Amino acid sequence: MRELLHVTAAMIGEGLGAAVALVTAGRFSGATHGFMVGHVSPEASKGGPIAALHDGDIVVIDVAAKELRVELSDDEIAARLAGVVYPQPRYTAGVFAKYAAMVSSASEGAVTLPLPPR
Repeated sequence: MRELLHVTAAMIGEGLGAAVALVTAGRFSGATHGFMVGHVSPEASKGGPIAALHDGDIVVIDVAAKELRVELSDDEIAARLAGVVYPQPRYTAGVFAKYAAMVSSASEGAVTLPLPPR
């Protein structure tokens, strides 16, 4: 997972720390401060519902309930996810391609799994 300290530092540096929350599948170091939600899973690139978000959608972050939700119907989320074009893998051969094909979601430990039979 990408470390996001440079992103959060830029947000704080621009004075946005109290006005903007960052929601990401990425990870944060101990130096991060501000309203940040990390390790969102499943990741957008793996079909997670965060991929359905559009500019202007209302996202509710309920810290007390430990809940993150968007004010969209399940049908709207499903329709949007059906239209998502996912990025092609950066590596198509070699050890990085093998790792990308075999690694599980961060919510499952980001461990490598056996490849399914072809």
